[in-house]
Amino acid sequence: MAAETGTGGHAAGMFKTLRTDAWWFEPLWTGLGFLIFTIYANYEMMKGDNYWFSNGAHGFGGYLSPFFSPLLFADTRVWAGAPVAESFFGEAPTWWPTWFPSISAALILPLPLSFRLTCYYYRKFYYRAYFMSPPACAVNPAPQPGKYEGERMLLLFQNLHRYALYAAIVVLGFLSYDAFMSFFRDGVFGVGVGSLILTLNPILLGSYTFGCHAWRHLIGGKKDCFSCDAFNHDKGMKKSYGAWRAVTWLNERHMLLAWVSMIWVGWTGLYVRLVASGAITDFSTWGN
Repeated sequence: MAAETGTGGHAAGMFKTLRTDAWWFEPLWTGLGFLIFTIYANYEMMKGDNYWFSNGAHGFGGYLSPFFSPLLFADTRVWAGAPVAESFFGEAPTWWPTWFPSISAALILPLPLSFRLTCYYYRKFYYRAYFMSPPACAVNPAPQPGKYEGERMLLLFQNLHRYALYAAIVVLGFLSYDAFMSFFRDGVFGVGVGSLILTLNPILLGSYTFGCHAWRHLIGGKKDCFSCDAFNHDKGMKKSYGAWRAVTWLNERHMLLAWVSMIWVGWTGLYVRLVASGAITDFSTWGN
């Protein structure tokens, strides 16, 4: 009797494939990498302290962890963090439970997280790493419950990407403001290691955000065809095509920028925590 075969003609069964390369390496490191970042982000949110640093008296400027930006409320009842004057709305409301993590991180983190979870690249990554559907090209997937129906059941959630884009841009604006503020200490301009780290953070995040497929479609004038006859007679479309080509350069590096920007967010938050807790010294022109 002939052996049962799966997709591609190879033997049926989970992980069966004719590939001889280390196809499992990419889903392994991406799955572990994202898991580590998620654990650390939740750790920051649950700790709710050491997210702000300024070695001078209270005044204009300082370092703010990206996990708490924008700082909506400063909860001084339990967590050591930023002064109340540094928050947009002052002290955390009295009805907010003291056992819950920082209100700012709890309200802000879901915005960039929703953008990443619905990103086209991240879909590919977590379908492979976590759901094994399939784990790699030409590799048999894990058994799927029920009949395969594509993304039909996830369509509404995945469509959030185009709207999460706007939320991500707003958060990016606040992170850019934080980078600007990091060059001041009590109103005095200067440069610290933290200033450079906080500045590179929105640059990398912006490169990832403005390289996404939704932004490329938007900046291209929401056109589905640049080779149509109308294009050759429409100057506006030609300008949109130029902008689309520029964004395409970032889009072609979307995977790399996704990981570099995510890792840098984690490093930025960790650096602020280490400096604020006194574990390391921030070398700067203000003195230590």
